Amino acid sequence: MTEQTRPYDFAADALFLDFDGTLVDLAPHPEEIVVPPELITLLQQIQQQSDGALAIVSGRPLDQLDFFLAPLRLPLAGVHGAERRAADGRIIVQPVADVHHLRERLLPLVDAHDGLQLEIKRGALALHYRHAPHLRQRCIDAMLDALKCDPGFTMLNGKMVVEAKPHVNKGDAVAAFLREAPFRGRRPVFIGDDATDEAGFALVQSETMRGLGIKVGDGASQALARVADPAAVAGLLRQALDASLACSSGGEREEA
Repeated sequence: MTEQTRPYDFAADALFLDFDGTLVDLAPHPEEIVVPPELITLLQQIQQQSDGALAIVSGRPLDQLDFFLAPLRLPLAGVHGAERRAADGRIIVQPVADVHHLRERLLPLVDAHDGLQLEIKRGALALHYRHAPHLRQRCIDAMLDALKCDPGFTMLNGKMVVEAKPHVNKGDAVAAFLREAPFRGRRPVFIGDDATDEAGFALVQSETMRGLGIKVGDGASQALARVADPAAVAGLLRQALDASLACSSGGEREEA
């Protein structure tokens, strides 16, 4: 195993985690995901053991992430980096375009098919087709057509979703965190499952950063490592945490 792909080290690394499909299983509707209580406990322990060098980087808005992760208050990047809460609590909001014209252009398609769902975020809009996978190409074509008149957005294809998002990405969000304490000077590790996470993998694995991207699930990816599913992510993090706690305990015994 190379230095670049060595196991996670809480004392030396900064950990960046996607949310849906990485920490929690996907659900038929975004609001129906289930956050196991043991996941909150695990993240809280990681935050403490890593001196706070843990952040969630998601397509969801900050308020949704806070709701699902309560009572934790972690550093967060929401809407792919359009909004961000730094470790010191500062909220940094990027200027974004209005999505309501896009919504009006997509509503006829959504109204005509019960299996489609529009999710409006600040500066972004997601068209979900999980209940109508046969409409995938129709959704892509409709989004491309809607975006012809709105240059303020980029289209992304995700898992059963096509999204119009601002011209920011998760790599930008991770880079911003890495310029700040407690992330600055640490090797970045980014774990994600979808196409939107590829920008994060590219950033952390760059020659400058020499970090590690971990892809969750199937599909092509530039990530250097891969795990099967959110349960495997939790297992990986638990294993690293246990090893870190054991090292800390051993060090304390030696000093005694």
